[in-house]
Amino acid sequence: MTHAHDDKVVREFSKQASTFGDPNLNTAFTAHLAKLVEFIDPELDLEDVVLEVDAGTGLVSRALARRVRHVTALDLTPAMLEQGKREADRDAITNVTFTCLDATGLPYLARSFTLVVTRFSLHQVADPVTVVREMVRVSRPGAAVIVADLVRPEGTDADVDRIERLRDPSHGTILGFDAIADLLTEAGAEVKRTDRFDVVRPLEPWMAQSRTPDEVASVIRKELEAELAGGGPETGMRPSIVDGELHFTHSQGFFCAIAP
Repeated sequence: MTHAHDDKVVREFSKQASTFGDPNLNTAFTAHLAKLVEFIDPELDLEDVVLEVDAGTGLVSRALARRVRHVTALDLTPAMLEQGKREADRDAITNVTFTCLDATGLPYLARSFTLVVTRFSLHQVADPVTVVREMVRVSRPGAAVIVADLVRPEGTDADVDRIERLRDPSHGTILGFDAIADLLTEAGAEVKRTDRFDVVRPLEPWMAQSRTPDEVASVIRKELEAELAGGGPETGMRPSIVDGELHFTHSQGFFCAIAP
């Protein structure tokens, strides 16, 4: 089950690698990167040895690189890492190492890193419990463990993962805000700070970034339009029209926990 899901992740994200850092398409990863760095900022130190788990192209790693000693950007998809390495070389960032590994079995000794971060990964992986446990395990005592992810919207019983999986078949399960906090606590870390906010996103760039097939994109579009018109079932995507264009809403959560 896990291997089959991992294969889906590699297949889907290999298609997305070249568009991952495109601010016109991937607004969730690019527009709110500064907000995440600001959230992490109180924990940063020039001597930090950082691990970014399921890093994609290492957007977070590269944003932190000039403020820490070294960053390891770890991901399952080689194409993502290769794209990130090209962009790091372009920007003359020399203290990020790009490593292709599975986050459920990190090949590092316990207490190896002074800061560990993951962004938009727990809703994608097959085993978020193990990923969080591994993140805490490799963190030094007192190190910050940062999780930034989609969280389930409040006030809806709709299956919010269904449309997500149509758009990207490798999508897993969006966890609740409290569920993510509980994962960190159960792994032994103490949740110190959190933030929660909504992001209204244009639908078309979201589907273009994942290279969603036209026929599937049409289904998604029609479902959101029907819900917005009051004639279709609730999707959990909270559609709206902004400047004449169809949008939807994601809820995001930031978590800062301290390793034991």
